[in-house]
Formats: sequence, structure tokens, C-alpha cells
Amino acid sequence: QVQLVESGGGLVQPGGSLRLSCAASGSTFSIRSMGWYRQAPGERRLVASITSGGVSNYADSVKGRFTISRDNAKNTVYLQMNILKPEDTAVYICKAVSGIGGIYWGQGTQVTVSS
Repeated sequence: QVQLVESGGGLVQPGGSLRLSCAASGSTFSIRSMGWYRQAPGERRLVASITSGGVSNYADSVKGRFTISRDNAKNTVYLQMNILKPEDTAVYICKAVSGIGGIYWGQGTQVTVSS
């Protein structure tokens, strides 16, 4: 089992920045990829993901503004969000996928972009 705890959400003005963190515990040796999704009413969409080897993938809507990174020693993944827009407002949820196909989700952290 893997447990995920997110932090770093909050209220920010348009154009501002936030950094989200997702700390994994438990069977972290099994994790092959981690990522961030955002939950809006009726849908959950990928924001960014990164493999244990450092290969990253981004949604088109965040390319050039968000950066995902991973500290394997700390079992933590980060999402640096810059030039935030009101449409980025959502609950951001961390996901981990194990090598045997196990899928784990965090509880989520609220990001609100508003003036």
C-alpha cells in the first residue's frame, strides 16, 4: 500500500505562483510513476505526470507554466505552478502508480485563483 499526502494549495491572484507537494509513504519502492490531476465538477483530468526515471508529461493547457519534479530520495513529487489563471482553480489530487498496476490517490488540495 502507498499513502499520499498533498500540501501547498491555497488562494492566489491571477498571474501568481504556487508549489504543490505530494509525499508518499508505505511501499514507495513499488512506485513507477506519480502525477497530479485536477478535479472539477464532473471530471478529473491529468495535469502532469512523471516516471521514476524522470520522464514528464503535461496537459496542453499547462505546458510552459507548470513544472513537475520528483525527489526519489524523499518520495515526494512537486508541481510548480506559475502564471496561474482562474481556470486553474480546482482540487489538485496526487496519484501514484505501482509497477504491478496498483493505483493510489491522495485526498487533494484546493487551489483557487482569484482576484
